Formats: sequence, C-alpha cells, structure tokens
Amino acid sequence: MDQNLITTKPNYTSQIVIIGVLFFIFGFVTWLNSTLIPYLQIACQLQTTQAVLVTFAFYISYAVMAFPSSWVLKRTGFKNGMMWGLVCMALGALVFIPAAETRTYGMFLTGLFVIGTGLALLQTASNPYITILGPIESAAKRMSVMGICNKGAGALAPLVMGAFLLKDSDALVSRLKTLDPVQKAVELDALASRVIVPYIIIAAVLISLAVFIYFSSLPEVKAEGEDEENNSDSGKGQTIFSFPYLWIGFVTLFLYVGVEVMAGDIIQIYGKAIGISLDIAKHFTTYTMIGMLIGYLIGIVSIPKYFSQTTALKGSAIFGVIFTLLAIFTSGYTSILFVALLGLANAMVWPAMWPLAIHGLGRFTKAGSALLIIAIAGGAILPRIWASVGTRFGFQQAFWIMVPCYLFILYFATYGYKVGVKNKVELKAM
Repeated sequence: MDQNLITTKPNYTSQIVIIGVLFFIFGFVTWLNSTLIPYLQIACQLQTTQAVLVTFAFYISYAVMAFPSSWVLKRTGFKNGMMWGLVCMALGALVFIPAAETRTYGMFLTGLFVIGTGLALLQTASNPYITILGPIESAAKRMSVMGICNKGAGALAPLVMGAFLLKDSDALVSRLKTLDPVQKAVELDALASRVIVPYIIIAAVLISLAVFIYFSSLPEVKAEGEDEENNSDSGKGQTIFSFPYLWIGFVTLFLYVGVEVMAGDIIQIYGKAIGISLDIAKHFTTYTMIGMLIGYLIGIVSIPKYFSQTTALKGSAIFGVIFTLLAIFTSGYTSILFVALLGLANAMVWPAMWPLAIHGLGRFTKAGSALLIIAIAGGAILPRIWASVGTRFGFQQAFWIMVPCYLFILYFATYGYKVGVKNKVELKAM
C-alpha cells in the first residue's frame, strides 16, 4: 500500500476533476476582488486605503476560521466539509444584494468575510486532499493542475465582471464631478445595482455545486499516520509544535499570499495611480493570471521529470526578486509588465511549498493544513501595508516590501523545509 495514501481507488481521475472544479470556483470568486476594489472605490466613494479593505475583509476570514474549519472537518470529513463551504460562500454572495441596494460598504465587506469563511473551509479540505491523493513527490504536479483551474478562472473573472461593473468607468468618474449631490447619489446607486445579478448567479452556481458534491462519489483520503490519532503509543508526546518546518512554512505562505495578492489584485490600483485609464487597467489582473497559468504549465511538464519541487521553489523566489526590482526601477507600462510577470514567478510557490510544509505530519495533517490556511491572511495584511506605504512614499516604491518576502521564500526552499524533519531520505525526492 502507498505510504502516502490510504484509499480504496487507485485511479484518481474523477476525484481530480471534481477538486479541479472547486479550484476553478476558488479562483473566480477570489480574483473578483481585483475588480471589486476599483468598483467599490467609485460606488462607495473611497480612498485607496479604504478600498483595499476588500482584500482585508476577504483574507482575514482565513485567519479567523481556519482552525474552526479543521474542527469541522474532523467531524464531517473532507467531502461534507467541501459541501458546507460552498453553502457558506453562497450565503456571503447573497449579502451583496442588500449591500448594493443600500450602497453600504460595511455590508459589502461583511459579504466578503462570509465568502472568505466558506473558502477557508473549502481550502482547508481541498488542499490536503489533492496533496495526499497520490505520491508526495508528484504533489506539486497535481497542485499545478489545480492552479491552472484556479488561475484560469482568475484570468476570466476580471474580464467578465469588469465588463459588468466597470463599463465606461472613466466617463462615469468624470461625469460624477459635474453632478449635484442628489444626481450623484442616483448615479452611484445605479452603479451599485450592477453587482446584484452577477452575485445572484454566483450564489446559484455555488448551491448547485454543493448539491453535486453531496451526491458525488468523492472518497475520504488520509495521510500516512492519520489513523493513529487514538493510538497512545504513536507520536507520543508530539504536538503540532513538534514540526518546526511547518511553522516556517506558515510564515512563508503568509508572505507568499501577500505578494500574490499584490501582483493580482493591487495591479489595477497601481495602474490607475500611475495615470493609466481604469478602462485599460481593469484588465491587468488577467495578465497576471496568464503569467501564473504559464508557470503552472511549466510545473506540470517539468516536475519531477526535469527538476524537483524545491528547485522550482528556489527559482520562483529568485525570479520574484528580479521582477520586483524591475517593476520598481522601470516606469509606465513596462513597470506594469513586470508586476504582471510576478504571476509567472509566483505560480509554483503554492504547489511546491504546500507538500513540503505538511509532509510527515501524520495525524496532525488537518491541524497543519488549518495552520497554513491561516497564513492566507497575508493577503489581508501586506496589501494594507502596501497602501499605507504607497500613500506616503509612492505606490511604486511601496513594492520594496515584496523583496524580503521573496528572500524568505528562498530561505524556505533552501533550508527551512528541512528544519526538524525526521525522515530526510524522502525529502531528497522532493
């Protein structure tokens, strides 16, 4: 029996397809934020530091809900946990209806938090599921397939939602300056109402998918040693703090999600800040997602045949530093290009580091996965820091905060993933 998997089916194609659909949903809903930021900035008349609360409300839910999600999964299993995550996301999408009708920014943020809560449960279930659904040395390849589903949706989301929400946005912003308060409120109410129909559709799709998951044949899978939870002689004296590499992975993932969100969600605000029309800038996130798609394809073809997961992670970190510096020291569309190319640099970080961080956790796999999901809160914190630094020193100079993030990723890829690992022989194949 495979040491990394305890399951009844040797063929995982149908399971991978189902999880791939879930990752598509993750991507579409997550990368809608890139369009929501400039959209709500106009509709609710916000400053940049207020607008980036979109990412804060969305990603901070991961920090709040990850360990409760682990508790839920212990009682429901992966399959039912995924179903309830989808239901929760649908409820969050429906909150957008009263938020739009009243044009209340706080209610929009509440809806985003609820959606993020559902995603926290989904991510806590699906990431370890796809990681242990096969040999650990090829986990990055499976995660890359999921990444294509995720970022393919991420490339599509700004195009679809941008067409609905940001149509003629520059002309609208100019017109708003000429209107009296009453006329301006009417225009802004009409703009806010644009979000209602798309989010009703999103809610309906999420509920339909939840029903599908409920009736699907997804089996439960378990990591090596997970069945030993009730065995007092197994892992005696161990706790989640017995795995230093997991905690280093937590910091790595926190920093990585922060830079990923800056490259994907913040790029539109950055483009607008350096004088590029929002009608053009609204497509920039799609370019970042295309870069990530290319990176995932490289990973699928190359790992582990041509290079290992750790080599991919090292290369990602090095290119991240290079592209960040080029984004800082160039200007205009060239600078935007290098921010978008960070998508290419970022692509292999998540799929390569996730299996390295949870490898060998055994009965602590769900708790370790929950810890890593908390790290997604980096997407809430680092963009806020970027906005604050950018307001004071310039948004282009604010990209300097990304350099130490990539250097820490390089540390994890070189040394950090080995700290405290018991079986170093298996790491050589990774």
